[in-house]
Amino acid sequence: MSKAPGFHRTRLAPTPSGYLHAGNILSFVLTAGLARRHGAVIMLRIDDLDIGRVRDAYVQDIFDTLTFLGIPWDEGPRTAAEFHSDWSQRLRLNRYSAYLLELMQLGRLFACDCTRTRLSGGDMCVCSDRGLDPMSPGVAWRLLAHTGNRICLNTLDDGACWTELRSSVRHAILRKRDGEPAYHVASVVDDMLFGVDLIVRGSDLQDSTLVQCEMSAYSSLHYFNQITFWHHPLISDPEGRKLSKSAGDGSVSDLRRHGADRRDVFGGICSSFKIRERPDSWIDLFQMLSEKMGI
Repeated sequence: MSKAPGFHRTRLAPTPSGYLHAGNILSFVLTAGLARRHGAVIMLRIDDLDIGRVRDAYVQDIFDTLTFLGIPWDEGPRTAAEFHSDWSQRLRLNRYSAYLLELMQLGRLFACDCTRTRLSGGDMCVCSDRGLDPMSPGVAWRLLAHTGNRICLNTLDDGACWTELRSSVRHAILRKRDGEPAYHVASVVDDMLFGVDLIVRGSDLQDSTLVQCEMSAYSSLHYFNQITFWHHPLISDPEGRKLSKSAGDGSVSDLRRHGADRRDVFGGICSSFKIRERPDSWIDLFQMLSEKMGI
């Protein structure tokens, strides 16, 4: 595969909240293929911040599945034990907390005591006008993003694009009510810490990307906004619903237990995009997908 210089580092960033399925593999293959095409280092970063959903079996499944499918990574843990001892996000909690305090001091956050029940009932959060003490127990910290703020997003296919946050995510939670940092904070801090400059994500995470760009824009991590993003199409189930680890959708480990090889896994991904092939390697799969997707 020919290399075209342009990026330094990208990452595979699975969350060990379930066994990996075809949707995860699609993202990994596209990430690894673009990295090899552009001469970027591939880092394995396992996002285990949500400790209530993490299981040791899910962590081990990440290593087992990547090895089974031959998908490479150049940096990061090589075993589950090494991950827990040296790479877990729990080891970087102090960095996430420091960044949250910076955002609060910059006036980019506000305290909120709204319950999920109240908001799900249709009530609007007005806590940005209430001036709640952010150090009060049981309050969440939300992003203060004003209506009409426009964000410049660097994309792999279209270059710089200007857009704005949808109202539903304008006040995303950045610190949960239990004091734990939210996904957005850990992801941005880690991407900047490890020097990531290319992020490949599913199209369902475009709102998350915009939240993270808005969050970072006026802070010490404003270089996050120079990262290049590509949001790829998703694999859906027959009802049109995206695949989900937590819902137990078709895991690779289940396929393996029933005798499937990697051609079966790659062939299933191909069929989702109406490609009538069963490639033997992730590189061949990437070439087919990149042609189909025009990247």
